[in-house]
Amino acid sequence: MILTNLELECILNEKLSSSMISDYAPNGLQVEGKSEIRKIVTGVTASLPLIQAAIERNADAILVHHGYFWKNENPCIRGMKGRRIKELLTHDINLFGYHLPLDVHPELGNNAQLAKCIGVTNLQGLEDKPYSIPVYGELESPISAHDLKLKLTSLLKHQVILCDEFIDQYPSKLIKTVGICTGGGQGYIDLAASKGIDAFISGEISEQTTHSAREQGIYYFACGHHATERGGIKALGEWLSDEYNINVEFIDINNPA
Repeated sequence: MILTNLELECILNEKLSSSMISDYAPNGLQVEGKSEIRKIVTGVTASLPLIQAAIERNADAILVHHGYFWKNENPCIRGMKGRRIKELLTHDINLFGYHLPLDVHPELGNNAQLAKCIGVTNLQGLEDKPYSIPVYGELESPISAHDLKLKLTSLLKHQVILCDEFIDQYPSKLIKTVGICTGGGQGYIDLAASKGIDAFISGEISEQTTHSAREQGIYYFACGHHATERGGIKALGEWLSDEYNINVEFIDINNPA
């Protein structure tokens, strides 16, 4: 199937309810290229290697989670940003970016996809508002922190950091309830702890995250920003392919962070 770039934007905006979610960057068509789209490349971040891979595959559009034009960034099109945008414009490639709408989508979102992978069900928002960024749910069977770390490492193919120094106080504590906020969501650990959640999973870890885990008796798993956010964009591309019979290819540009 052939879509125009504006048709594709409308489809994605509607599916992800992007107009309802306040964000740190524009969601939708960020860099306009050719009008007809036959081939789409998806990836986590619109890095130069992803753009070059899309050029090699004669893609008409790139669809990512981390796009461009973030709030408070330098607006000048120069340096790294200039090289990226120059490649897109030279090869007439559209760039679509969806940030928070892809994090929070209940079916295709990063949180939902990670929860599905590890068997967390009955997802609900941790925040008392629509489109809560962090979520929580329940595991079908309680699991030890060690076993959950092994499971996450295997599924995400990434080294997982586990904060469990409080274990001496709770030697037999198993994990039943799990909070999730993929990417840089470690700041929500305190909210999860305040609601009595057993464990919290995110991508990154900050210095204060360890103290929060230790002092509040909550397991914390840092599983990699990139690794925890591959699921959403991959699922979105697969949905597009299934629903609109369009050629979509996910390309994973390695990132150890």
